[in-house]
Amino acid sequence: MIDFQMLIIMPIVIGVVLFLLPDNLKIIKGVISLLISAYTAYLSVMVFSLPHQFIATLGSINWLYIPGFEKFMDLKVDGLSKLIVLFIGIFGFLYSLYSLSYNRRRAPNSEPNHIPGNYHTYYLITLGASFGVALTDNLLLFVFLWGLLGLTLYKLIKGHNEESSAAAKKTLVLIGASDSVLILGIGLLYICSHTFKISDIHLGTTTTLSTVAFLSLLIACMTKAGAFPFHTWIPDYTKDAPASISAYLPASLDKLLGIYFLARMCMSTFILSGWVTLLLLIIGALTIITSVLMALVQHNYKRLLGYCAVSQVGYMITGLALGTPLGIAGGLFHMVNHAIYKGGLFLTAGSVEKHTGKEELGELGGLCKYMPVTFAAALVFALSISGIPPLNGFYSKWMIYTGIIEFGSGKGIANQLWMIWLTLAMLGSSLTLASFVKLISGIYLGRKNEQIGTVKEVGFPMFFPQIFLAMLCIAFGIFAARWVIPEFFEFTGIGSWKSLPGLWNAPSVSIMILISIIVGFIIYWMGTLKTSRRSDSFVGGEKLQQELSFSSLEFYKTIGTMKFFNYFYDKANKKWFDVYHLGKECVLGLSSALSVCHTGILSTYVVWVVLGVATIMVLLII
Repeated sequence: MIDFQMLIIMPIVIGVVLFLLPDNLKIIKGVISLLISAYTAYLSVMVFSLPHQFIATLGSINWLYIPGFEKFMDLKVDGLSKLIVLFIGIFGFLYSLYSLSYNRRRAPNSEPNHIPGNYHTYYLITLGASFGVALTDNLLLFVFLWGLLGLTLYKLIKGHNEESSAAAKKTLVLIGASDSVLILGIGLLYICSHTFKISDIHLGTTTTLSTVAFLSLLIACMTKAGAFPFHTWIPDYTKDAPASISAYLPASLDKLLGIYFLARMCMSTFILSGWVTLLLLIIGALTIITSVLMALVQHNYKRLLGYCAVSQVGYMITGLALGTPLGIAGGLFHMVNHAIYKGGLFLTAGSVEKHTGKEELGELGGLCKYMPVTFAAALVFALSISGIPPLNGFYSKWMIYTGIIEFGSGKGIANQLWMIWLTLAMLGSSLTLASFVKLISGIYLGRKNEQIGTVKEVGFPMFFPQIFLAMLCIAFGIFAARWVIPEFFEFTGIGSWKSLPGLWNAPSVSIMILISIIVGFIIYWMGTLKTSRRSDSFVGGEKLQQELSFSSLEFYKTIGTMKFFNYFYDKANKKWFDVYHLGKECVLGLSSALSVCHTGILSTYVVWVVLGVATIMVLLII
């Protein structure tokens, strides 16, 4: 029998122990973190191999020795939680392995790493708390572990300058505010259901209390996963955080846990009414389009990846909002796929950053020759997130597209607008492809920037996680219908996968694509057999071979100058869509207004006190 306590308690306890060790033992800390993450990965595989539904409780041991504490320690394993636990374990191990090399001293031509102190402590605490969020069946334990993740998210970004400090503060404020709203929602849930046990709560969104409870929990999910309009912390965070942490949290665990909790809400905790479904679809569509438009004009590749990570959340929300087996399966499948290829993209970005010290696309180029493994992995991830067959990103998006069409046969307002949801989802994929053409060409293609210096491929601890995730992208796309969906999603509560009409025969398409690639290489090879004379380009007798360079970034600059897009980007630069900035302005404005009352005159203060007491008495009487 699997000891579920070890998945949660062991990483947290070992993380605290590492906190007590001196900082000069970073390598030892890294090795211990890797061993713990490897063991929890093994346990997560064991959890996934359990029967369809298994319930365990930590109360039999009561490890805190507090009377009555065991009633808050219910753990439940079902198809959905098994899926999340499995990938938390896999990502925890891969990114810990990556960190061994990434956190070490960089190449001489690179800037120093900005790795926060006690990195491995917060890494392991995050791992244990993530397992706890996925396994707990008690809302009080859930909110404690959920809040702990917000704290470690803040601690894993180092405030090495004013910009990174601002990003860390913004993250803490937004996540902390959403956690406060989460507590409100949990309190309302208890009032409505008289229980903190998640599996025993089943409410409709027809009453005021249950509706407010749903909206409160929805805000927490949206902020954690990064959905519009609570997404603005993610691009700032990914720009300044270590790439290993960007892959670990905003790209992988935060998406898994945020969408996992939303799936719980939509599939069992609440029965969604028509207007709630419409609201979720609007949020999904806005998240897809607004974020990918922002990604198009980014020249810092880490911010570009951050915005694209936000955009993909829109597809997950859209799939879950449909409420059909096909839509939910597509949303959950896309959740897993996104964690795979987006985490991989951040790993490849970290490899480039480590060996070049550059974060701007305009300062890079031509790295495919010097970092072939990283380039190959990045190309697979870019094609996958862009929805190119036969990779996993295409398959999950295809299921969502088909689910939207199936959803259109309904009679509600949201159903009748199915063409809008489908158009925006497909447009989002096209713009995502355009964004990654920019990223791949800007970093890996063209001529190498002379300012970069010597560049070489990363070592095994860094390229193995990239290759492993790239292989998952290929395997999860080709074998989705025959293996992945029945193995990973059949018991998540979506219904029988064999009846889903959105499945298609990926192996045959994959064979055709493979044949076309082989034929293309043969044609290219035959073209190289014939010797030809090569000479430098020249204009007016002047050789310009070294000077001529055509950057793909110039094309994307014209997008921002178009009339409609220029208006949109201008408002975005002024923080019109940034909830954090708007909230800060409101608080500062209110503070300035109230400061007028502080005149320093005693009689004025007495008047305000009398008015305040009078107001309280009137409210009490009413």
